Amino acid sequence: MTGTFRRYVLLGVLGLFILFLYGPTLTILVLSFQGPDGGLTFPMNGVSLHWFARLFQTQAVGDFGGSLTRSFTLATMVMVTTVVVSLAAGMAFRRKFWGAGPLFTLTVASLIIPSILVSLGVGLLFNQLGFDPDWYSSAFGAQLTWTLPFGLLIMFAVFNRFNRAWEEAARDLGATPWQSFRHVVLPIILPSVIGIALFGFTLSYDEFARTLLTAGSDNTLPLEIFGMTTSVTTPVLYALGTLTTVFSFFVILVSLVIVRVLAAKRGA
Repeated sequence: MTGTFRRYVLLGVLGLFILFLYGPTLTILVLSFQGPDGGLTFPMNGVSLHWFARLFQTQAVGDFGGSLTRSFTLATMVMVTTVVVSLAAGMAFRRKFWGAGPLFTLTVASLIIPSILVSLGVGLLFNQLGFDPDWYSSAFGAQLTWTLPFGLLIMFAVFNRFNRAWEEAARDLGATPWQSFRHVVLPIILPSVIGIALFGFTLSYDEFARTLLTAGSDNTLPLEIFGMTTSVTTPVLYALGTLTTVFSFFVILVSLVIVRVLAAKRGA
């Protein structure tokens, strides 16, 4: 009886934590369906999709379409770069080399530097070099200082558990280093690579601080939303929050489905 009671208490604490975590998002979700005359708070004045339609009117929310496109493109660039560099670094660090320790420490150290200082430093560097900061250049570099350490840590953990006997067996059968990597190593670590891709995409897609001083004159979606909070006083802001949240969950769901499919193929 005591064990059952303790289990229910722990489940209750977990439920409260989930409510605290997603309660604000649920509030935004509900308020985004306000009627045409609805406001930013409860009680709701009717139920409609009016504010979702207003999203695509430029005068209502500014450059929503452009900022969304820029954020998606930037997140894709960061995702691809994070995967390639993390995978290459993971393969390189499988053998010890001079300076490996300081190089690893220097890479991971960017996680403890305040994000706004990274943004300021990258922005100043581009100005000193005579380049205009922009979302596809300086913001891209600033966001890599955030995503690459996570990718490297995941890849190092994967290769620490990797059984090199499988790779050596392929080499004994006449496989070249590239064939061994493509047909043995990569299929085994592929779920982790997809996880790194998901990390890189989501961390970049909603990054605000490291983009604030490096995006130039064209806003990404987080910067556009921040600007809207000071000028938009209608539930169109909630509708935007709902759509971006749904999109984020969609990306996560697609990644989980891909991992499950790959796991099923490996099991077969």
